[in-house]
Amino acid sequence: MPPELLVVQHVDREGPDRIADWADAKRITVQRIRPDQGEALPAVETHQPAVAVLMGGPMGVNERQQPGLHWLEQELAWLKQWLAQGRPALGICLGAQLLCVASGGRIEPLNAGDPAHPLKEVGFGPISWQKTAAEVPWLQGIPTHQLVLHWHGDRCRLSQHAELLASTLHCPEQAFQIGQHAVGLQFHVEASPASVEQWIEADQAFIGSAGTSAARIRRDQDLFQVSLDREGNQLLDQLLNHLMAQAGS
Repeated sequence: MPPELLVVQHVDREGPDRIADWADAKRITVQRIRPDQGEALPAVETHQPAVAVLMGGPMGVNERQQPGLHWLEQELAWLKQWLAQGRPALGICLGAQLLCVASGGRIEPLNAGDPAHPLKEVGFGPISWQKTAAEVPWLQGIPTHQLVLHWHGDRCRLSQHAELLASTLHCPEQAFQIGQHAVGLQFHVEASPASVEQWIEADQAFIGSAGTSAARIRRDQDLFQVSLDREGNQLLDQLLNHLMAQAGS
């Protein structure tokens, strides 16, 4: 029996999307847990082999002490135990920030320019992979510069335990790994067009504060959808295969 995907979801509109499609095609079980709704995370030491997939959300890791977000503090404590046991994990956006903090890093607002000013990355734009397939085998065939969806205003300050994998011009920490068993992606390749539309409807103010527009995001998605699908699916397939192998070893 292959390992399962343990999907930790934080809001309705940020589900596993293409990750769930990948699992369905491979007949891999997906268990979804909603800690924001009071659902308990499994016991780390006794749970069956699994890859934890930590999804995104509009809340930030640094908000975990605020009223109503105590579950985020509990999830972070659980994740530290999960990583300490060498169990594999994939963190996306908020999930990547949780991985960063769980491994000893910190989260801070993204700033750019001289003098520095707050910046949000929202919409489609390229990342640059800093590692080759010879160094990171699951990057085999992935273009050095890859178009992805951005939706954040923070950055991950990585600890010495994390290795930088990808950057943008303004945000150096776009992807990282912790050993061979945990990977954080600040960007999105998992989101379906239907989910992106939900994000647009829910985050109008956030989009405007980033200096872009719903119309531009929709136009870019229509324009680049073929390459976004092809490259995003290839990255997820190779990365998830790698992490599943870690879970089964």
